[in-house]
Parts: sequence; structure tokens; C-alpha cells
Amino acid sequence: MAGRNEKLEQRGAMIVGVPREQQAGERRVGLSPAGAEELVRTGSRVIVEAGAGTGAHFSDGDYESAGAQIVLSHQEAFQRADLVCKVGLVEENEVALLREGQVITGFLHLITAPRGILKALLDTKVTAISYELIEEADGRLPVLRPTSQIAGRMVPQLAGRLLERGRGTLLGGIPGIPPADVVILGGGTLGYQAARTLRGVGAMVYVIEHRRRLEELDRHFAGGVVTALSTRANIEKFVSFADVLIGAVLVQGVRAPMLVTREMVRTMAPGAVIIDFSIDQGGCMETSRPTPSEDYVYTEEGILHFCMPNVSSLVSRTASHALTNAALPYLRALVERGLTGALRDLPDLARGVALHAGSVTQAHLAREHDYEYYHLERLL
Repeated sequence: MAGRNEKLEQRGAMIVGVPREQQAGERRVGLSPAGAEELVRTGSRVIVEAGAGTGAHFSDGDYESAGAQIVLSHQEAFQRADLVCKVGLVEENEVALLREGQVITGFLHLITAPRGILKALLDTKVTAISYELIEEADGRLPVLRPTSQIAGRMVPQLAGRLLERGRGTLLGGIPGIPPADVVILGGGTLGYQAARTLRGVGAMVYVIEHRRRLEELDRHFAGGVVTALSTRANIEKFVSFADVLIGAVLVQGVRAPMLVTREMVRTMAPGAVIIDFSIDQGGCMETSRPTPSEDYVYTEEGILHFCMPNVSSLVSRTASHALTNAALPYLRALVERGLTGALRDLPDLARGVALHAGSVTQAHLAREHDYEYYHLERLL
């Protein structure tokens, strides 16, 4: 593996492939034309599957103007590439297109991946870099952060439309009629952005979190948001009166904790709304499940549920730009320094490696799927 990367560095011609995403409802693309241009400037070759950017309103001509080459087949975008820039996990029919030594990047969420796909990735001996695991020294998640910001800022429009279908309640109320009660589980980037935008439309907002973060939120909102400590008793209490219940829980690298039971959901008023953004990591509510459909909405226990894994895809152009902006420093390091050099120089990027050379390099992932864990430094 190291020898292959050394050769790529010597000839300065790493090939970056951008395939069209095949996941249901996914309209984002793994690299914008602006990002492609930046990588081309490094001396790399960028190949883009025809139509890969259509969902984000990037034309093939936009990529060609950036210096990329358009290829006509999905197979070619994978098989010719040394570095494959995706948005989500590879699909079952894409595994056969991979080859040993390739680097795959994207929001892979391997903790919830089907065992068959995980095994196939290990057997192929690719290096899988999960964007959601890239972590800076201060604990920030630089690539996941903008996606969480987008999802949080979308909450009022999502919740408002769902309340129209459910309880028939106006999110912000009017004089004489109180606003909707919105309970947010989790006060990280997504939860904070959701609270901020919901207050802007006049909703009554409650955030349930751990103590240290609650103090930060109270300072941010100067008392404009009700905060409560994350205990089972508080969750039961707040869920029971929520018009909208939002799951914004993230424990990095592991399945989301199950905070809301089916019994709790049954205490909610008929037509209330659940939006579980933790569904990428398995969901934080017992009644949550990914339900591919035209709008990802289903009803369970009389409650409208929205559990869309790739929710920022609804604003695909913004999301694709944001993803490229956040990932570009790491992609540039990979094409300029090779895999080994980039991982040694950028510890935050190294923390994002989930699989390498047929081994699992994330302890939580190894435990979840019953694989042996290997520290990445032992494999480089």
C-alpha cells in the first residue's frame, strides 16, 4: 500500500473519481466543480461521472470548465480512481467496482452499515475515511459540522410543514394563540442551530442536554430557551407535551443512544411530530426507522415521523458546496502527500479512518460488528 502511494506521489497524477450517488433521495455530489478545479490545480486528474452533479444543479459543462474529465459510466468513475469522493456509503452493487488500495471518502456511517457491505470493504482492502469521524484536537468535527448546521437551520421549514399535516398548528403562533412547543434532544451543533432558528420564528423551545453544554446554551440564548438536564424523568416529562420532538443526539462513532421509548411516544398528542436527525447513527427513538418514500414521512402511534438519513440533500446545492469546502483541505492533502503522508501530517484526518488494508481501525466499529481492532499507526 505504501509503495503504491509513493509511486502516485512521484508521478503527481493521483486520479480522483466522483461517481453519481445512487442512494434513494440523495441529490448531493461528493465534489463541487469549484473543488474539482482546486484538485486539478494540484496536478491531479479529476474524473466525474456524467450527470453526477445534476441533483445539485451542477452541469457536466461546469466540471469540464473546471478541468475535470467527464466519464460516461459509473464503473469507470470508480475503477479508474485512486481516491473516490462520495457523499454516502457505497451501495451493494458498487462494492464489486472497488479495488485494493483505493481510498473512499464520504459520510460512511459504518457503525450502522449492513454487515455484508462492511465485510466486502474489508475484503477489498480499501481505505475508508468517514467524514463524520474526522476530529480536530479540540473535539470539533470539521466536515460534519456544516452538514449539521444545514440540518438545524432547516428545522423550522420541516417542522412547520409537518405540523400542518399533523396537528394543524402554526409553529410560531399568533397573538392570543400560543406557539408550538418544540423539544430538542441534544444541544450540539445541530440542536443549537435548530433552537436558534426556531426562536426566530417564535416557537417555544426546550433543549435537553448534559450540564456543561446547558450552561453554554443558557449563555448563548440569555434565557430565551428553556434548558433541562438529560435524565429519563425529564425526557418523559418534556416528550409528553411536545408538539415537535427533535432528535439531535450524536455520540461520535457509535450508535445513537435510545432516549425515547415507544411508551413515551404514546403520551404525545395525536398529530404531533417527531424529527429524528440521529437516524444516520440508528436513531434515538424506539419508533424511528429510515423509511424511503417520496417524503420520508410515516405515522406510528398516531405521531408523524420524519427520519431521512440524508436530510441536507433537500438543499443539495448548498450542501454540496458546504461538503466540498469542509473536506477540501483533507482531499488536497491526500492528493498532494499521498495517503501515508496525509495521515501522518494530519492527525484529525487519521482519526477519520475507519478501515485500512483489510482491518478495522475504529474501536467502536470493531466492537459493534465483532471484528478485531487495529490501531492505524500499526498499519501504516
